[in-house]
Amino acid sequence: MKKVTFGGKRPTNAGTPEASIDNWVLTQSPERPREQMKRFTIDVPVSLHKRVKSQCAMQNLVMADVIRELLEKRFPAPVEQAGASGEGAVVNTTNRKHDSTTANKHDAAESRG
Repeated sequence: MKKVTFGGKRPTNAGTPEASIDNWVLTQSPERPREQMKRFTIDVPVSLHKRVKSQCAMQNLVMADVIRELLEKRFPAPVEQAGASGEGAVVNTTNRKHDSTTANKHDAAESRG
């Protein structure tokens, strides 16, 4: 039986799919743990629901994501700042205090419009 040989160098491991997969895994940063979700049920007028749903559909958006974004903008998380020594954290709640006059103005504006 005749022996058949192929010329050239043998391919290195760098070009194999397994090597590129290994490199990809090594370069990925670990995912941050996702915060646990909590269901938030609200009642809205049918007309508002239709407007939100149709706009989201036209823009290829997910309604829940849009509403989450609106809630995050309206109720931002407190800003944490490191203390002078770098230990502990100071939570800035300046913008988070409830002001009844502002809330009443907001409620009155909503009831008018």
